[in-house]
Amino acid sequence: MSAVAAGLPQAAAAEPAAATPPAMNARTRRLLQGAIVPTLLAMAWPNILVMTAQASTGLIETWWVSRLGTDALAGMALVFPGFMMMSMLSAGAVGGGISSAVARALGAGRRADADALVLHAILVNLALGLVSMLLFLVFGRPIYAAMGGRGASLEAALSYSNVVFSGVVLVWLMNALASVIRGTGNMLVPSLAICIGVVALIPLSPLLIFGWGPIPALGIAGGGLAVLATTALMIVWLGAYLLSGRCVVKLRRVPLQRALFVDILRVGGVGALSTLQTTATVALTTALVGTHGGPDAVAGYGTGARLEYLLIPIVFGLGAPMVALVGTNIGAGQRERALRIALIGGALAFAATEAIGLAAAVWPLGWLGLFGHDPRMLETGSAYLRVVGPCYGFFGLGLSLYFASQGAGRLAWPLLGGMLRLVIAVGGGWMLLRLGASLAWGFAALGLGLLVYGATVGTAIASGVWFRDRPGPAAHDAEAAREPGPLQTASGAPLNADAPTPGPRPRPREAQSLQPEAAAGR
Repeated sequence: MSAVAAGLPQAAAAEPAAATPPAMNARTRRLLQGAIVPTLLAMAWPNILVMTAQASTGLIETWWVSRLGTDALAGMALVFPGFMMMSMLSAGAVGGGISSAVARALGAGRRADADALVLHAILVNLALGLVSMLLFLVFGRPIYAAMGGRGASLEAALSYSNVVFSGVVLVWLMNALASVIRGTGNMLVPSLAICIGVVALIPLSPLLIFGWGPIPALGIAGGGLAVLATTALMIVWLGAYLLSGRCVVKLRRVPLQRALFVDILRVGGVGALSTLQTTATVALTTALVGTHGGPDAVAGYGTGARLEYLLIPIVFGLGAPMVALVGTNIGAGQRERALRIALIGGALAFAATEAIGLAAAVWPLGWLGLFGHDPRMLETGSAYLRVVGPCYGFFGLGLSLYFASQGAGRLAWPLLGGMLRLVIAVGGGWMLLRLGASLAWGFAALGLGLLVYGATVGTAIASGVWFRDRPGPAAHDAEAAREPGPLQTASGAPLNADAPTPGPRPRPREAQSLQPEAAAGR
């Protein structure tokens, strides 16, 4: 840590404790002043527990679908990367941009901006949800055919896809609400919403897939309908909390401001590219496996790779608090503390995901046997887990630091790391298979891609790249001394959050007001 601190501006070493006025919300004060490890773990454990439970229900759905046969399992494997991409975009990429914007606004004392971001976040995610819905409803068949789907597996994929993507806007809306709440440092309420969905999905999925009494058997499409129904329940829970007045931020009717859309999308847009890289890696590898080994091999790889996707909710459990913690501290000018949070969170994520990967490499059939016993499926899935599993820790490290980078509003290095992973995994795998190598060698390229991804992002962030073109903390403190307090006007009077706010004045980038010049007349 001392080596890292040495790379920061000298003023950071003497950084004073955050000045948090009594008017600051207690939750925000904890993000700025609480001990890092206890605060991070206290915020992370509900997320980790519940996100793991949510991922487990997806596995339960896969287990039920596997009872319909290998074609149904292969069809679900074809749809899964696209649907997971929508979840990652709405919760991790654009959702991270939402959480980051809210956290930085609260950390810098821009309460009116934080409130206004709620409406802007909802509108952004609704628009993107409509685009993703149309994309897969119109182009689903050619997409899945290009990934290796054919015959019964392709028809099963379309049956599931047309249902889940007809209502994917609900997934985007739910994650917009959850991301706003996480940006305030509250991880419990979104976790409780997921609990509601988990409890409802466990009986609802087999009920709609196989039918019972007057309820007809809908087959694989029933699994998709169950996902949408439980997502709607989560929206009701999160919306009720936001409207109750108990949340730090409030849903208000405000004039739309271009600067607030930009603040969400400048982080969320870059984050979306990172998510697309991850999904493209899995989708293109699925296509390579399908071309090389056929539908049974796709089912084996897809079932094995689903464990890799299971790591995402676990890392997200740590990553969502890191967005709020890093973003709030960056907003308040506390650079060294923000960097310590990122490195500690990255180490925890590496340990957790590496343990899972090593266990899967040693006992691959313990995982794959849950979903079927087709010899070709087991052979392909085992080869994948034995080779790629030991590299899962680097995936956890890189992904957790991606979330931390969202909080900092700096995503260039996670984006570069993801690009290197894509080139090595897909390009290297394609080249090896073209040369006649076995699928195991293609999977070796996947593992090397994960290792390079984690090492690249970790090394860059530890070196202090977040702060190389930001004004130093001393400049921030000097400027802040001339600014009104977080909840005061320039004259020192308390600021009513509903009252007009002053126009913008120059500030450091991390504490810049997002109010447009017309805000004074709002």
